[in-house]
Amino acid sequence: MATVLVAMSGGVDSSVAAALLKRAGHSVVGVFMRNGVKPAVPAPAPAAAAAGAACAPAAPRRLKQGCCGIDDARDARLVAASLDVPFQVFDLEPEFGKLIDYFAREYSLGRTPNPCAVCNRDLKFGRLLQLADELGIERVATGHYVQIERDPRGRVALRRGRDEQKDQSYVLFPVAERALERCEFPVGHLPKSEVRALARELGLRTQDKPDSQEICFVPSGDYRDVLRYRGAVLRPGRFVDRRGRDWGPHDGIELFTIGQRRGLGLAAGEPLYVLEIRPATGEVVIGTRQELGAAGFVLRDANWIGIDPPGENEELTCSVQIRSRGSAAPARVRSCASGSFEVRFEEEQLAVTPGQGAVLYDGDRCLGGGWIDVPARSGGA
Repeated sequence: MATVLVAMSGGVDSSVAAALLKRAGHSVVGVFMRNGVKPAVPAPAPAAAAAGAACAPAAPRRLKQGCCGIDDARDARLVAASLDVPFQVFDLEPEFGKLIDYFAREYSLGRTPNPCAVCNRDLKFGRLLQLADELGIERVATGHYVQIERDPRGRVALRRGRDEQKDQSYVLFPVAERALERCEFPVGHLPKSEVRALARELGLRTQDKPDSQEICFVPSGDYRDVLRYRGAVLRPGRFVDRRGRDWGPHDGIELFTIGQRRGLGLAAGEPLYVLEIRPATGEVVIGTRQELGAAGFVLRDANWIGIDPPGENEELTCSVQIRSRGSAAPARVRSCASGSFEVRFEEEQLAVTPGQGAVLYDGDRCLGGGWIDVPARSGGA
């Protein structure tokens, strides 16, 4: 039996993952990765406000971290004690600081960030493996709802979790295949209801703990609080449509994302959506739902899991998922001279958003993915 370093977040899934590994006879070491997020969001500094339109201070609100908070650390420690496994806390505040900087920077560039996928790549399966190496441990485990196996060629196959509503393969697409080779996902083959039933059977204190819904460093649930925390200066500009008509001013490109309908503050005879964000000019392009469609996009910084990428003059037929809670759509993927890939949908998709992950599937098998860049607009554009 192996020694396994288990990332224990203080939730029910990682608690049961640790318990199942110990029940199977493995030597388990629990670790909690502290993000260092403070429980309050300060108002922007006067210097930032002087440089331009800063994010307005938020009204006082009750903050709740999505995970990695003080309460979660306590729950993880107590679960580890009940399982009689060693437990350590690692302070990753500097690493989380870089993640938050990326998050804020993407909005300033007119893109919508995907921090959970980046966190999985750099921290949960990057820094976690470094910690395992420092401790002389080969295997790591988490409570993610995915399944892993080796195909007949001996390569890793990453598959969706059995519970379709909890499947987390979308946010694991950037994790390197060599990292996944060292990973265990003990709850991936179980439905969530059975995970909770096991937690009750084992008497784990997290058995009825609600699932985390928010990004761990956005405890208020409003991403603009992160921009305020980082002293972001909003860049105001103009709303325009595809025909060049000026629809009036907006308060900052950072406040919008592709496909957004609410909060535009525009009066029209039909619903309007954000179609495009142009950071160079400060323009937010708006239009109808029909104009929101895209025939495809350029996929950059692709990571392939268990397969080799399509070569020159080759085409990969697969399904592509462009948002965490969306459905995968049939598409074809071809390589480009730049090292990126061109994705073309069989049927146009709505709200293809730069900065988000695009994940490739063959049935329930995740082939990897990359980052959406330069959508190919259609639908009347």
